[in-house]
Order: sequence, then structure tokens, then C-alpha cells
Amino acid sequence: MIDPMSAPSKTAPSTGTASFADFAQRADYSLMNTLHADPQATADGCDHQAREVFSGHYVPVTPTPLPDPELVAYSSTLFSELGLSEALAHDEPFLRFFAGDLSVARAPMRPVGWATGYALSIYGTEYIQQCPFGTGNGYGDGRAISVFEGLFNGRRWEMQLKGGGPTPYCRGADGRAVLRSSVREFLAQELMHALGVPTSRSLTLVVSRLETVRRPWYGPKSRAFNPDILVDNPAAITTRVAPSFLRVGQVELFARRVRTNAHPGALNELQMIVHHLIERNYRPDIDPTLPFTEQVVALAECFRGRLISLVANWIRVGYCQGNFNSDNCAAGGFTLDYGPFGFCELFDPRFQPWTGGGEHFSWFNQPVAAEANYHMFWAAIRLLLAEQNDALARLDLLREDFRLAMNRELEAMWASKLGLPSADAMLIQELQQLMVASKVDYTIFFRRLSAIPEDISVLKGSFYRPSSEQLETGWAQWLQRWRTQITAGGDTRAASAAMKRINPQFTWREWLVVPAYQQAEHGDFRLIKDLQAVFNSPYEEQSEEVGRTYDRLRPEEFFHAGGVSHYSCSS
Repeated sequence: MIDPMSAPSKTAPSTGTASFADFAQRADYSLMNTLHADPQATADGCDHQAREVFSGHYVPVTPTPLPDPELVAYSSTLFSELGLSEALAHDEPFLRFFAGDLSVARAPMRPVGWATGYALSIYGTEYIQQCPFGTGNGYGDGRAISVFEGLFNGRRWEMQLKGGGPTPYCRGADGRAVLRSSVREFLAQELMHALGVPTSRSLTLVVSRLETVRRPWYGPKSRAFNPDILVDNPAAITTRVAPSFLRVGQVELFARRVRTNAHPGALNELQMIVHHLIERNYRPDIDPTLPFTEQVVALAECFRGRLISLVANWIRVGYCQGNFNSDNCAAGGFTLDYGPFGFCELFDPRFQPWTGGGEHFSWFNQPVAAEANYHMFWAAIRLLLAEQNDALARLDLLREDFRLAMNRELEAMWASKLGLPSADAMLIQELQQLMVASKVDYTIFFRRLSAIPEDISVLKGSFYRPSSEQLETGWAQWLQRWRTQITAGGDTRAASAAMKRINPQFTWREWLVVPAYQQAEHGDFRLIKDLQAVFNSPYEEQSEEVGRTYDRLRPEEFFHAGGVSHYSCSS
């Protein structure tokens, strides 16, 4: 399992690349240089109407600039990692570029971005209904446009505008993102990175006061399950950053074209995208001198390991993806989509914040959803190993053993949360039953448990339901058995410290994020910055004032509140 403390701690203000001209020199467009463009695309990127895309790995497309963009927030942590001076965040050409105005691009930057197509599978079932043409050729990046790829401190990063306007995959929509969803994505990426969970990142967040878009949402104090009003929202763009934005659904798209003989170059395009995936996300782990078939098997093993570790970490920190389809599953093995996500407060294995998700995408069902996505990945790359019987056998074994490997990782995760050297299945099962019965707050409970208390009194502050004599007896018996295993190790202080490195002090609480994006709509970004500061140090105790504000149970009025306890896909 990934060490959550591998995430960078607070960093000093960066003093690196300070000018847009110097930033431009980092450009290196490996995707556009090595993969095929859609042969029907225009060279200038003026390709903003929904249409079918039959071949090629990407479509050149220009974003639609936000008028009069205003900087809402930026990630000082990411700026530092990239070797960028924070002064760049306030540089006019830099701001305009990441607000969608590529006319400011300077060589060797390119004045055009790119969007990619991908397929959709839900729990291993292929879908094309979401494609307006009924073929699957119109499904892909409808409002996400990559605009930059370059090398920073020896690492390759791709930068993508979320809400950058329509592309050929927009399915008739406006291609915009609203400030609400953009604030949520920006802050969630900051938190997940600090928690040590592999994730895409956010560089900047900008908003326009001159452009609004209308979306369904919830009225004040709404208790409705689905949105009950239409709201005009300020349009915003987040610049999300990752080693690549290749998805399982993307690999799957090219495999579908191979199976249907969609065009003569389909198999070659599948091989090219898989090779590109290895180069972008796995080259340090896969020997380039190996035959390609061996690299494909190694890719399957590496991706399986990353995906399993990722999902175990999601459960560790209480994160629910909400809609873990193959198109929302990064082939690089990190958290990609921040649409209908949420973090569990009241412990419930069936926690699902998205009204359109259903229990199959709930919190504790994420390992099963991950297995279904891995199945589609396995089926796609299997086409590259035709008649390679030994390689196929090893690839198939990786698929067959997925659930076993996932269970091992989950057991290790629960053991680490409990400070145990190895998992005790009965102890974990009984704990989860007690947590449900007492209606505990997931994050507060485990942080208090990390103090290794001798009795239940320390834990009661994490309960939403008053305790009963029967429950207190159950807790007392469980604590005794657990502490016996902890004290057998001899050093309870070391065990407590280890647990606090796994169990965060602070987490995402939707009812504290809502005021931040509501105030941001009126130009007040202070709460966003406050949350950003808290989220950047989730394992630290922080001040008493911060604790009183951010480390507490959800108030009763926010249970069953539309837009807080549940929400539609926040776009």
C-alpha cells in the first residue's frame, strides 16, 4: 500500500521559472508528436461541433477562452514541484493561457490543444447509448481540452483545461464547468495529494464574471433527492495536471475498433496507444529492451498493482468515486474524475453521494467496480498478444487473481488503520458492526482510536448516536481484544504514531465546502484558501481554532440536505 506520508509536506515558496517565456521552453508534446490525429480534423483546431470521430488518437481543438478571467486559487505545492515561481500565477499571459486563450502561446508552445475519444463500460458491460450517434464514435473529452505537455524537473506532465469549451465529443453541450464543481475539484485534488492518495492535480482555478451557464441544482434548504431548480453559475476553468490523461476507456475504444474491423489501421492504433501508455506512465517500471509482448504483460501487472492500491487508499480515507466507469478510470492508476465524488462522514459501507450512482458504485463496492474496469483493460490489451500462448497465460492469471490480490491489499490497509502487524478478519468485522451500530464518524473515530484508548470514553465524541449499555459492553470487549494485540508489540507510542500517519485528523466535509464555493460566486475566495491550508496538512493536529471548525461532527441540519448529503453530477 502506498505510504500516505510520501506526499510532500509544506513547501517553501517556489523561486524557479518566473516568466511565461521560460515556461514555454518546457513544452514537449509527446502525444501529438507520436500518435495519430483524426484525419478528418482541421489543423487549426476550430472543431467545436459534436460529430463522429472514426479513427485517430486525438482531435486538435482550441479551447474557448473565458472572458476577463480572474484567478481564484492556485496550488503552491504543485508550483513548487514543477519548479515554477508563484509569481507566474499572477502573470497575465500565463493566466490567459490557462483560461483558454492560446493566442498567447509562445514557441515552442502550440496554439492548439487536443481532445481524445474513449469508450464507456459500466461494470464490464459496453455502452454506446450515451453517444448521440449510437455508435460510440462521439464519446470522449466533451469539455476537457489538453493544452500543454512538457518536462519539469525531469518529469513529464500534461495540463488540461476542465471547462475549456466544446469539442467534437461535447454531445451538444456547452463544454463549460461551473465554479461550484471547479472549486470542489481543485480542493479535492489538493486534499487527496496531501493524504498520499495518487491523484491528478490542479494547477490553477480561474472564473469569469462575464459568462454564466445554467445548470440544475438544489434550492436553499432543499430536501429533494434530485435538483429542483435551475441556477445561473459563473463559468470557471481548472487546469488539471497529470503524467497523462489516458483512460481505461481510451484503450478500450481502440480494442473495440479492432474487434469490429472499423478501419485497416485499428490494430496499429491500439498498439500505439498502449505503447504510449507505457512510455508516459510506466517506463521506470518496464524495461524498454523487452519484446513488446513482454512489456504488455508487465503493463498489466503494474496497472493491476496501482489500481488495487488506489482503491484500498480510497477506502482508507473514506473517498467514494461515485461513478467508477472505465472512462473514469485512469490507466496510469491514479484518481482521475472529480465529478460525483464524496467523502464518508457517518460510517456506512453503502455510502454513495451521487444521486445517479446506485449502490453498485458505493464506497465499499469500489473494489468490485475496479475489478470490472480491470477486466475491460485486460480484454483490450489481450488483442495484442494473439498466438503468444505463454504471454496470454500469464496475462490471464493476472486477471484471475485480481480479487485475491485486492483482498490482500484491503486486509493490509485495515491492519494499518488499526496499528496491527497483520489483519485479524474477525476483529475487523466486529469493529465495522460496532461502527455501524454507534453511527460513528469515520475520520474522527479512527483518529481518536489512534490514541489507543483504554476505554470507550475517548471514542464517544465520534458517535452520532448516543451509546447504550449493550453497545458499551460490545465496545469494551472489542477494545480489550484489540489493545491486547497492540500492547503485544511492546511500544504503544510507536503504534499510535504509525496510526496517526494513516488516519488523518482532517477530511473533506461537504457542508464546510459549500460556503466556500457560495462565497466565491460573490468574489470572496478566503474560505477556499482556508480550506486549502487545512487540506494541505490533513495529518497534523493544527491549531485549536482550526480543530473547532474543521474537526467536528456533521450538524443535524445537513443530513438529507440536497447539494450537501447528496447531489447530482456537479458540472
